[in-house]
Amino acid sequence: MTADGYSHRSAPDGRGAWHAPVADGALRATVTVPGSKSLTNRELILAALAETPSRLMAPLHSDDSARMIDALRVLGVGIELVPGSGRYGDDIEIEPVWPLRGGTVVDCGQAGTVMRFVAALGGFVQGDITLTAHESALHRPMGAMISALREVGVDIDDGGRWALPFIMRGHGHARGGEITIDASASSQFVSGLLLAAPRFDVGLHLLHHGDRLPSMPHIDMTVEALAHRGVHVERPRVGEWIVPAGPIRGKDVPIEPDLSNAAPFLAAAMIAGGSVSVTGWPAHSTQPGAMLTEILALMGARVVRRGGALTVTAGAGIQGVDLDLSAAGELTPTIFALAAFADSPSTLHGIGHIRGHETDRIAALVTELRRLGGEAHEMPDGIRIVPRPLHGGTWHAYHDHRMATTGALMGLAVPGVEVDDIGTTAKTMPQFPRMWQQMLNGDGDSGSVSAEAMHAS
Repeated sequence: MTADGYSHRSAPDGRGAWHAPVADGALRATVTVPGSKSLTNRELILAALAETPSRLMAPLHSDDSARMIDALRVLGVGIELVPGSGRYGDDIEIEPVWPLRGGTVVDCGQAGTVMRFVAALGGFVQGDITLTAHESALHRPMGAMISALREVGVDIDDGGRWALPFIMRGHGHARGGEITIDASASSQFVSGLLLAAPRFDVGLHLLHHGDRLPSMPHIDMTVEALAHRGVHVERPRVGEWIVPAGPIRGKDVPIEPDLSNAAPFLAAAMIAGGSVSVTGWPAHSTQPGAMLTEILALMGARVVRRGGALTVTAGAGIQGVDLDLSAAGELTPTIFALAAFADSPSTLHGIGHIRGHETDRIAALVTELRRLGGEAHEMPDGIRIVPRPLHGGTWHAYHDHRMATTGALMGLAVPGVEVDDIGTTAKTMPQFPRMWQQMLNGDGDSGSVSAEAMHAS
């Protein structure tokens, strides 16, 4: 047993090595995934800045959302977990406070949304706050956000590092105005500024200037979330946003299922055979995971949405593809796993920005596939995968939840794959190991998780 009380070989949802189960037949499963991380953390920020209280219904309870809740609480926002109707824990009630309170430290853990979104609130704090993160996340790009916040009048002392940790000296408000930012490294820079913009003294006129703007669906998600709370964002052209100063409405908001977290389960049907259905699939969504319907069909699956569920059924085989994933880089690990079992080589490009995620995902995916006998090659902005026979071995997660779920996918068809730390999936889906096994068992009913227990973790 380890110090945390888990056996590294047997704990279903614990930290440590995990033997990825092999599919022993075609799948027949229905899965319900928890709420969207991206939506949950955006709505938490907007609720904290709103004029009146809000309630989030069926939100995500995970490491990332717990970090956001902790951050807002230490800034003085009232947050309570209350019984809800969702399968995965409580609803969240938020009581806003103005100005936010300083004199504290905010630990972002490994959550990119927390470090970028909470940084954008720094000017609204009365006093100083120190923003820091887990040592494995201190490398994540923050320079563009620091520069932009200084332009809107926020005082930041970063010791000249342009990185976490840094001190923000708040005065209870931020000027706002017109700024130009290079958001090539992360769309979260744009989203963080847009979420805070209505509270700037004069609003915000934001322009992106850079080689690319990755993950546009996430920016669309931010704009749509603002619109639902009464804030109209003008978009004169691509890479330009104008947000007027004004109130943000308190609102009761249902949170969609996390479509990117559904990706490994849907892809499992293509690797193992059979079909997997994900319930609650929205008819319209700004989540990048909504692109799965087109991508998986392109790779040879039969994809049908009926009765609110999306069902993916394996075809005759998996087809190699040439895909631009710039709008949905977070799907890369799952598509990479499918490509490893395809009938021809695949190229995934437009994803250079995922080198700055929890780990350098391009390098990590290539390295780990090669450990199992596969062939993959790094490109400046992507990956080329050449299918080869694979063998068992250790698949390293690199503290990255999507690397861990990719290892689980590899293990469906390759005996002897061991993920070195399956517990890292708790970042966005703490129930993943249990849900994965139950999908293989054919029931897909993952049960529930205590929101208070998840928050305490």
